[in-house]
Order: sequence, then C-alpha cells, then structure tokens
Amino acid sequence: MIDHTGLQVHDPKKSRHFYDEALAPLGYKMLFQVPLEHSGGKVMLGYGVPPKMDFWMGEGVPQTPRVHIAFRAQTRAQVDEFYKAALKAGGRDNGEPGPRPHYHKDYYGAFVLDPDGHNIEAVCHDPA
Repeated sequence: MIDHTGLQVHDPKKSRHFYDEALAPLGYKMLFQVPLEHSGGKVMLGYGVPPKMDFWMGEGVPQTPRVHIAFRAQTRAQVDEFYKAALKAGGRDNGEPGPRPHYHKDYYGAFVLDPDGHNIEAVCHDPA
C-alpha cells in the first residue's frame, strides 16, 4: 500500500490555488506546510483528507515526463465536481468525466492537466 506520493511544481502559489480548489470536492485540504528552514527554502505542502496527508506538492523543477496521480472519489458526482473545480482553477482538460470501460466496467474518471502539465485524475470504481 502506498502511504504518500507527490510532485514538483514551478510556481507553488499558482499550484496551491489549483490543488486547493480541484481537490476540495474530494475532501482534500492543505494540512501542513513544511517550515522553510527544513525544506531548503522551498515551499512544501501536504494535502489529504484530515487528519492524514498523502499527497505532497513541492516547489522545484517539475518531473519529466510529467506525473500522473489519480485520486479516489467516493461517488461519480465527486468526479464531476473535481473536473469542474479543476478547470475553474486553471487546469486544462485532459479527458472529461465519463466511463472508461477499457479499464474496467465500473471505472468512471476525469483527467485534467495542472499548471505544470501533470495529469491529475479523479476516479470512482463503484457502479452507477
């Protein structure tokens, strides 16, 4: 089981706005900022569904190739809300909400590119 993961972003202020808005429909919040004296002066933010952080965003050079991270949604409606919120927060469409039966029969996901081009997904595995 994966405990946490993360990615690097060029502009932490812009990315924080994106992730604050895009992940809110999934119950995610920014829960912790590593003090700058412990992060080499770089912004490092921990996100999660309280109280556990499982997604970290750090200031730096974005990975190449860009990262794909999928966040689990409890409902298909949450996938839809994630997609709308992410686009409103400056994300770019990379696959509108809908079934993806080529993954499995109940797969329902949506994909957006964050400000650095990382492929961010929300997915629900429950039947409609």
